[in-house]
Amino acid sequence: MTDPQQARSFDELAILVHPDDNVAVIKFGFEAETMVSIPGAEDLKVTGTPTAGHRFALTDIGEDAPVIQYGQPIGKSRGIQAGEVVTPSNMSNDVPVVRVIPDGLSGSETEYLAKEDVPTFQGFRRADGRVGTRNHVLIIPTSMCASHEAQQISIIAEHTLHDKEKFPNVDGVVGIPHNKGCGCSDGSNLEITLRTLANYAAHPNVGAVVMIELGCEKTNLSKMEEYLSQRGMKGFGKPIHWLGVQAAGGTAQVVSQGLAAVKELLPQVNQSQRETIPASEIVLALECGGSDGFSGLSANPALGHTADQIVRCGGTVILSEVPEFCGAEHVLAHRSKDAEIAREVYDLVDWYKQYAATVGTLLDDNPSPGNIEGGLLNITIKSLGAIAKGGTTRIEGTTGYSEPPGGRGLQLMQGPGYDQESVPGMVAGGANMVVFTTGRGTTIGNAICTVLKLASNTPVFERMPGDIDLNAGSIIDGTESITEVGQRVFDKVLEVAGGKSLAHAEVHKHREFQIWAEQSVSL
Repeated sequence: MTDPQQARSFDELAILVHPDDNVAVIKFGFEAETMVSIPGAEDLKVTGTPTAGHRFALTDIGEDAPVIQYGQPIGKSRGIQAGEVVTPSNMSNDVPVVRVIPDGLSGSETEYLAKEDVPTFQGFRRADGRVGTRNHVLIIPTSMCASHEAQQISIIAEHTLHDKEKFPNVDGVVGIPHNKGCGCSDGSNLEITLRTLANYAAHPNVGAVVMIELGCEKTNLSKMEEYLSQRGMKGFGKPIHWLGVQAAGGTAQVVSQGLAAVKELLPQVNQSQRETIPASEIVLALECGGSDGFSGLSANPALGHTADQIVRCGGTVILSEVPEFCGAEHVLAHRSKDAEIAREVYDLVDWYKQYAATVGTLLDDNPSPGNIEGGLLNITIKSLGAIAKGGTTRIEGTTGYSEPPGGRGLQLMQGPGYDQESVPGMVAGGANMVVFTTGRGTTIGNAICTVLKLASNTPVFERMPGDIDLNAGSIIDGTESITEVGQRVFDKVLEVAGGKSLAHAEVHKHREFQIWAEQSVSL
């Protein structure tokens, strides 16, 4: 048993995230009453339950005074003594956000790499100029009413028709069954469903498409063709087959037609070959799920370094999960290219608050029980850690859910915190790679886009080695820096984008796909 009177090293037990913080984050659980040596101050006795990912006060924090982490208020003290572990009983979630847009706001110009210094990967250059990191045959149901048939076609085709030796340039035959497209209101529901499906069909990771309807739903083939024609997207610049369940005579008949279509498409898709592509063509989506108290200290800032590298190469980075901007939106706004973009950042959060209110939800409810157990006591703590994924470069613009950004650099996308809808939105927006940070352990992937998993702590990485690709827990362990892990993630992104290896989610055929379409508040 540890002698409670013998002070242990601060660096061994805790992390000071920002020099201005009045709390420290606990690395590993230890016994109550442990004495901790505080650099430049007297030794401190930690009281309460010192659990990994939680935090203890470095000094007395008077009643109503702000509790500071990341150099920002994360709550209001109810009276916290030095050494006391912070809990909901001694800290309220009252964090006033001051939304001031400085006059003449102008984000720092990005320092881009010289063209000759930009690394490369092997990708698929498409007819529209965009670049894919994978080459799939995609089966798209226009509605939930054709989702079973689409799934059957993709599963049977991948197991009986997709011979990797015969078609080495085809990465898979995948379907995207979903629960949208009929039995819903008109307006944004239909617009977003059609937009998401159309953008998946047009995605550079897709070499050919089979589009399948039931025949009488709101989002049938006629409606899809009308939508595509209005936006100049018809044809996608790739082979496409159009099928109908009712027109074919039923499930068995349309599955047979779908398999025949795939058999015809595979040789065509196999003609595409990888070529040398600069990293400026990477469109990287950032996601976090199953977060813990270390996510914002290790995995997210390491991914932020990766994001900065992509941007400096001339690439694009998409940051979404708007509920996890809440309480930190002022930090993002002040990083914006200009005052107009800063206002758009606030608009993203305000819209989401209105949307949440329409279904009786508050953004304060966002942290899950697992988040809270892991140290993310409120939405502000979670948000300040979550936005670290976006790195340090300025925000160039914002966009709607599943809409491609209007430019390169760091872009913010409207979208939910729910992983199975958030990731598809960014992929529909053009992301050709995804890095997903997790502290508790999350396994999901995406139907057409590679999802690399990055652990925030070593125990979860060691517990789930078949699902998590990379470990940022070494930052907490003290064996690597944020920059070193970030560079390692960047190198892995290019390796996997170039087809040199697969993410674990691909190996396990995780192909999650859902559409966030129930949006009743006008954007």
